[in-house]
Amino acid sequence: MRTYDITLTISPDMPVWPGDPAVSLGLVSKIPDGANANVSRVEMGVHTGTHVDAPFHFVDGGKAVESLDIKTLVGRAYVVHLDDSVDMIDAATLEAADIPPRTRRVLFRTRNSKKWTKSYKAFDEDFVAIEDDAAKLLVQRGVQLVGVDYLSVAPFGNSRPTHVTLLKAGVVVVEGLDLSRVSQGRYNFYCLPLKLANTDGAPARAILMGV
Repeated sequence: MRTYDITLTISPDMPVWPGDPAVSLGLVSKIPDGANANVSRVEMGVHTGTHVDAPFHFVDGGKAVESLDIKTLVGRAYVVHLDDSVDMIDAATLEAADIPPRTRRVLFRTRNSKKWTKSYKAFDEDFVAIEDDAAKLLVQRGVQLVGVDYLSVAPFGNSRPTHVTLLKAGVVVVEGLDLSRVSQGRYNFYCLPLKLANTDGAPARAILMGV
């Protein structure tokens, strides 16, 4: 059974959402300097790299990340490949994707995934995302978790509609997945965000295992 680590490596060189804190990572205590142990310190936003959005991110009074149901974050998922010609995932694109009925967790691999195969540092505003009409269709189909292969589930410059549709419906959003090595099909999905108190999101470790 093959296991795929679909988590982005957090480093100061990685792209972050414009306006979010850059990643600062380094040693504050060093054995060569006489310290008893090496100790590192990290500074970053909660939406850095592979991360989970909680409803509180876009819904005032919504659940914070520590209240997310772990059962939703672990279970069978379907990875769907979309052609590189797809610029945005709208309802028509979703209908044509032929996602199996009763799919509760869906991860979208788009041309975004190619970015993670390179030494990629700059934020790209022209990423493939999910339009609000597709988000509404996902909710209607009973999808409980949506994963995407860039840093936002929603288009750049129009982030509220898609996020609000999904998060108000209780759909868990996982962003920043590296699906570059993953084939289309069913997998067992494990996504464990840091259990941070009263936050709108959290970095996560995510893996897929073949079924």
